[in-house]
Amino acid sequence: MNDCVYFIWCYSVLTGLIMLILQLPEDVLYHILSYLNCKSLARLSQVCKSIYRFVNRDTVWRSIAKEFLNTGINRDGTDIYPHIPLKERVKLAQNWCDGVCKRAIPLKWKTKLLPWLELDGDVLFLSQAADIGAYQLHQESGRLQRNPFEIYSGHNADVCHFVLTDSHLISGGSDGKILAHSRTTDWLVELSGHKQEVNCLDSKDGLIISGSRDQTTRIWTLTSNNPRDTIPMYDRVWSVAISPTLSSFITGTSCCQNLSPLRIWDVERKCVMEWEEPHDSTLYCIQTDGNYMIASGSSYYGVVRLWDKRQSACLQFFQLSSESGSSPVYCLRFSSTHLYAALATSLHSLDFQKSPICIR
Repeated sequence: MNDCVYFIWCYSVLTGLIMLILQLPEDVLYHILSYLNCKSLARLSQVCKSIYRFVNRDTVWRSIAKEFLNTGINRDGTDIYPHIPLKERVKLAQNWCDGVCKRAIPLKWKTKLLPWLELDGDVLFLSQAADIGAYQLHQESGRLQRNPFEIYSGHNADVCHFVLTDSHLISGGSDGKILAHSRTTDWLVELSGHKQEVNCLDSKDGLIISGSRDQTTRIWTLTSNNPRDTIPMYDRVWSVAISPTLSSFITGTSCCQNLSPLRIWDVERKCVMEWEEPHDSTLYCIQTDGNYMIASGSSYYGVVRLWDKRQSACLQFFQLSSESGSSPVYCLRFSSTHLYAALATSLHSLDFQKSPICIR
């Protein structure tokens, strides 16, 4: 058998095999493909157009995407980026893991501030002094529109912290006030009760938890201007978070007193769990992808780190400022493609779409 005949024979066998595979029920095909890793799937998709179209389905890549960082698949199976094909997100995940990104500084300002930021789709909210600006993000490049298209104001001093809900932007300021802005109307409600700055707050389903330098945590609702409850903490409160079920909330204090700084409370104000802080360095902010990745901002030199919960060592390290005695990372947020970090005089971005790589 000469080479030409052998080639024709092999091609015929392969074509027949492909036709047989494509005639299998889809659930059987999905089960077969579940045994392949991402590299094998990428190679298989190059065989022919029919297999390419089948292999590129999100159903094929879902189990693989769960094992990668920041693919948008939460631990409970929720997909937070359904508009992006999972295969593309697996490609991007390798850039996150390898630290492959393009750095930029979309915004700078002269006065040193303690900015906070939040991401909501293609809109970035950034606090600067007493105002909060809403900036449009370009979907593909992640670049920031130079001027805000909307400004939320009302505090008499700097905004310390704010959160977004589907209907409201709720902010706490160094004037001790909490402001709840409607995101669709001009409606604004002021909640007063703290004697010093409101360092932190969280809100879910109309419930608001705030923490202050005045050593109290307060519980509010949007239907009343007065706190529903006040919990003495005997230490400055720097962070709070409400559980998704609304059955409990967590507080973090400054550790200046002989008290456990991290405590979980139920809705009846009873402390149900606590931890001692084992680290000496300060983390100003953290965010998780809901699965394996954590991004943290340090109190020194504008450092951002990426962590994989399955590993003990830091995965990637980014120093955003080379200046000595530079700013902490006051807040960071990330999407599937970009990470944004707010320092004292600038907003930094890391674009992980740079140099798209082949799945390996």
